[in-house]
Formats: sequence, structure tokens, C-alpha cells
Amino acid sequence: MGYTQICGVPLLFLLLAAASSSAHPSHSRPALPTDAPRKPTLPSASSDGGGGGGPGANQTINSNSVLVALLDSQYTELAELVEKALLLPTLEDAVGRHSLTILAPRNEALERELDPAFRRFLLEPGNLRSLQTLLLSHVLPSRIDAASWPKSLSGRRHRSINHAHELHLRCDKAKAENDTAVKMVDLAAVVHPDAVVRPDGVIHGIDRLLVPRSVQEDFNRRRSLTSISAVLPTGAPEVDPRTHRLKHPAPAAPAGSPPVLPIFDALAPGPGLAPAPAPGPGGPHGHFNGMRQVKDFIHTLLQYGGYNEMADILVNLTSLATEMGRLVSEGYVLTVLAPNDEAMARLTADQLSEPGAPEQIMYYHLIPEYQTEESMYNAVRRFGRVRYDTLRFPHKVVAREADGSVKFGHGEGFAYLFDPDIYTDGRISVQGIDAVLLPPEDVAPASSTTAAAKKATAKPAAKPRRGQY
Repeated sequence: MGYTQICGVPLLFLLLAAASSSAHPSHSRPALPTDAPRKPTLPSASSDGGGGGGPGANQTINSNSVLVALLDSQYTELAELVEKALLLPTLEDAVGRHSLTILAPRNEALERELDPAFRRFLLEPGNLRSLQTLLLSHVLPSRIDAASWPKSLSGRRHRSINHAHELHLRCDKAKAENDTAVKMVDLAAVVHPDAVVRPDGVIHGIDRLLVPRSVQEDFNRRRSLTSISAVLPTGAPEVDPRTHRLKHPAPAAPAGSPPVLPIFDALAPGPGLAPAPAPGPGGPHGHFNGMRQVKDFIHTLLQYGGYNEMADILVNLTSLATEMGRLVSEGYVLTVLAPNDEAMARLTADQLSEPGAPEQIMYYHLIPEYQTEESMYNAVRRFGRVRYDTLRFPHKVVAREADGSVKFGHGEGFAYLFDPDIYTDGRISVQGIDAVLLPPEDVAPASSTTAAAKKATAKPAAKPRRGQY
């Protein structure tokens, strides 16, 4: 009886141990430590909180890296462009996967020998992709030092980190110096082979910048404005040769656009055909209040003093003020050469008595351009003599520089710019002059009449007769 109880106790412990082992599966038990070594692995993109990074994105760059050597090297211009192009993370990723060969243009090739327009194109924020493509074309994803450079003229082609661009590496014996063939990369010569050597790459110095075809095409498109052109090309308007007017009404033009017709065709017909039309309330081109601007500049003439005769001719003696207002309303600009009262007093009655004479004199003082005293003086200082169109077609008024001012007119009939910028509002410019300008055809008849009178009053000389004493 006692022996049976003693043997039952160990049996009970065995049953409890079996039950506990069945309650805990074998895979949930901790594994026993082993002596096998574990290989270190780079952190993956899923282990760093979902951050975007490729292979080598989380690697630490060694201080002996070729990228650190590039930033500290003599190729400062290239290093600055790499930083502006935001390419350091890309190159760190590349140097973490394989060795690099960097073809670095010398500083002079990027500073003084590069086209300034092309450099501005590369540094514009909107052309960041073109700058990155250009710089990545100078980096090869393999180590090619001077000893392993192709020795033949045909050479080999290597694809750069910019996969769309290949570089042709060769040796050109035609450009040999001291019996040593010159190493070439496309059209660039290697002037400093093995300039910087590091365990993860090498830098060669070249004499010029390598420009991929895609970057050159982007620059050409931007320079020709084909990619940013906002106005589509349209055909020339059809003008009736009999009336010099458009055959069909032109569509409404945007505000501020220049008129379609030249100003000579927009002028009112002469007094022999019909009177000048009265200004209407405004049409499709009435983007400017021309009548108000003409009224302002006439009031300015009266308040300025010394130009009352000019204002009287524009308003009372002729209808030029109304016509000038209509032209300005249609988008044209005018520069008025206004003679002062002393100059107008020198006009004779014969010059003003003929029909249409005041209009013709004033037309010769209206220039269909917007000019200020500064712009006209700079023009005559630069070109010596400038011919401005006038509303008295086809006559032009000649301007030249004289005594630090602008001198208008032909020959003896000239006038100086006396009161500059009496009125300037962007559409009408008024410049005061000290004499009335007359076209050459109005001056020539007077001189020819004087010459004829002198010839008539001259006493004929008696001719000697041969044989008579």
C-alpha cells in the first residue's frame, strides 16, 4: 500500500509536465543562442518610418570620399553648380553603390568662356531639370583612371549617370604633346588626369563644358520663344486699296494693343473730301479717353504760359484737337513740337492765308511716336542725326544734337528744344520749341523767287563786238 503511494507522486508530476508542454507550442519558445555570426544590413525604406530613400540613402559619407574631395577641390564652379542643382543626395546614393569618375571642367570654362545667356538659362529656377541633366552627364558610374583610359582613337563609349547621354572616351594622337596622346572626352580634352584620386572615385580635369543635345535643344527653344509664345501668328489684315480701310471689321483687340492701321490711314480726310468726323461715345478700340488727355495737355499749355497761340490754333482755328483725341482713343501715341508765342508771331499772313495752311503747318509738328526730351537727346547723341516721321506725309523732321540740346529742322529753318517735357502722360508728349518748322518744299519756292527777282533786276553786261572800236 505504501509503495503504491510513493510511485504515484512522480507519475502525477510527469502528467502535469506533459499538460504544460502541450499548452505552449514549440514555435513560441525562445530560440537558444547560437555561435553563428550575424551579417549587418543597411536599413530599408520600411524600417525608417516610410521615408523615401533608395540604396545608400542613409549611408554616411566618408571624409575620404570623392564627393568631399570635389567640394574641397580647385573646381569651385562645378561644386557650386552641384549644390545649386540639389544633386548631392543623388551623388551620395551613386557613390554608395559604385565608384565614380567625375569629369570636372576648369573654372575658366564656366566663368569666362561660357555663353552668358546659356549660364543665365541654367541658373533660372524653371530650368533646374536641364541643369541636373547637364551635371549628371559629367559623372560616370565606374572608375576609369588615367591608366585604364582607352588608348585608341576609336575608344569606347560609356553611359553616364544621365542614362540618356553617352560619353566617348578616346586618345587623340593628332593633338599629341611631347609624344603623348591627348585623352579626349567627346570634344573636351583632359588637361588634368587623375586630379583627385580617392578610394571610391577619381576626378579628371577637362578644358570645356560637356553639353548634352537635350539641354542644347531646351536652350534653343527658350531662346526662340517658341515654348513660351502666347500670341499665335495671324495673317495680315486685308485693306481696301481704294479707301485704305479694312474690308471687314477687325475683331475686338485687347486693351492696350497697338492699332492695326498705320496712323496715316487713320487720319481724317482732308477738307476737300469731308469734314473730320466727330468723336463718338467709343468703339471697339476706344480703350483710352483721348479727348480728356488732349484737353489736359491744352490746359497745361495755357497754364504753362507762352503757348497760347498754339492752343488757339489747335482748338479754334482748326479741328486738330478733336482729331488728336480720336487718334489717342484708338491707341495711337503722339509727340507735339509746340512753337511758343514768339515763334508763332513771326509767321506771315501769306503763310496762314492759304486754305488748309494752318493744318499743314501743325501736321508737320506732330510726330506719331512717344518721345521725351531724354529719349530724343540720347538718340541724337548716339546717331548724330535722326529723322522722325510727321503727320504731314511724306515729310520728315530732322533732329540733331547742338549745344547740349536737340535741334530740329533743315538748313536755316531750325528750332531748338526750348521747354522740354511740358506734358507727358504716356500717350501724348509736348515739347516746346523756339521756332516754327517748315518743310523744305515751303522754303525752296521763297529762295527760288528771290533768286529769280535778283536775276531780273541784274543789269545785263554788254558784249563787245569784234572788229569795232
